[in-house]
Amino acid sequence: MSSVAARVRAYAGLVKLSHSVFALPFALLSLLVATDGAPSLRLLGLVVAAVVAARTGAMAFNRYADRQLDAENPRTKGREIPSGAVSPGAALGLALGAGAAFLAVCRLLGPLCLWLGVPTLLWLYGYSYAKRFSSLCHLWLGVALGISPLAAWVAADGEFGPRLWAPLLLGVGVATWVAGFDVLYACQDDAFDRQRGLRSLPVRLGRRGAMMVARLLHVLALGCFAAFAWLAGLGGFYLGGVTLAGALLVWQHRLVRPDDLSRLDAAFFTANGTLAVVMFAAGCLDLYW
Repeated sequence: MSSVAARVRAYAGLVKLSHSVFALPFALLSLLVATDGAPSLRLLGLVVAAVVAARTGAMAFNRYADRQLDAENPRTKGREIPSGAVSPGAALGLALGAGAAFLAVCRLLGPLCLWLGVPTLLWLYGYSYAKRFSSLCHLWLGVALGISPLAAWVAADGEFGPRLWAPLLLGVGVATWVAGFDVLYACQDDAFDRQRGLRSLPVRLGRRGAMMVARLLHVLALGCFAAFAWLAGLGGFYLGGVTLAGALLVWQHRLVRPDDLSRLDAAFFTANGTLAVVMFAAGCLDLYW
């Protein structure tokens, strides 16, 4: 029994299951707004399943694609594949299986979702190679997560229409928010990435320049979050959530400096995980209270 539990923990660590808190709350917020707070249980379950399957496939494939780099990087050599807890073949199998599950869920959501699911999956898998040729890999990741609010809205409507401006703005907000904190996270690997010829904004601009870009991305994200309130008809509770999100982003940027990344984990997970939950809770208060 203990070996089974250890294996489950290894696979959960491989795909960073806890990081679902970044994308899922925004997908659910978009779905609730699109359905006036009353999605069917079937639709709700399928959207959750699609987000989880897509994340699982993308993360497993990322770990598979980066297995040699992870083994050489002192910070990541303890990850599941380099340490031997999960084999490369098993990680690839999980990535492909989760991708197939994602497309199966898209099919249940409707023909349009299935057609859109294929390029979405390719984009998610493609991120794993972006840092090999582009310093804008952070935006690639941002778009990968920013798709989720738009996809959830399309799943609710079953078509493209004028209502899509609202989730599009929310998606841009998520994309720039994620890209901003990914830039900060990449600062800890700038020396290794530079040595291996990998691309990132910290490699290209230095830590100070990259952190400035991250701040600008987060200002844009807050603007998009606020604009979503106007288009979606949300009010004071949600805007209060945006204000709290702004405070969390300010705190995040105060935690890290070009010469001190010791508190980066708190900036990355605590601040951003809390932000997503706060935004979702604030939107729910506006919808149901």
